[in-house]
Amino acid sequence: MENKRSQIVTIRKRSDFILASRELKAYSTGLNIQARKREYVTDSSRCFIRIGITCSRKVGNAVLRNKAKRRLRALSRLVLPSYGREGWDYILIGKPIETCGRPFKLLVQDLQTAISNVHKKAE
Repeated sequence: MENKRSQIVTIRKRSDFILASRELKAYSTGLNIQARKREYVTDSSRCFIRIGITCSRKVGNAVLRNKAKRRLRALSRLVLPSYGREGWDYILIGKPIETCGRPFKLLVQDLQTAISNVHKKAE
């Protein structure tokens, strides 16, 4: 866990989501996470963390999916600067009932645990 705050950049390309889906995965009660260490990192892109957020139709209608994505974005802003690693991509995936209905404090713990598990697998 680092004390400094890292810059978070949003992943927008589908190809980056697909690359992350082939790498490390961790599952928790409130969300799932996929992560990968970027191989070709330039000096300018080394200093930030990239984040992608997705919720399928299984989460619910558009209102529930948007609520789940808002909660995941808030989680990423809170947890990733401290627990994430620079030069890594993280994809947060919402779950049907748990992402919207789980208390926010427990979601924070879920994400912290999932990130720790991903980095343990990477070592």
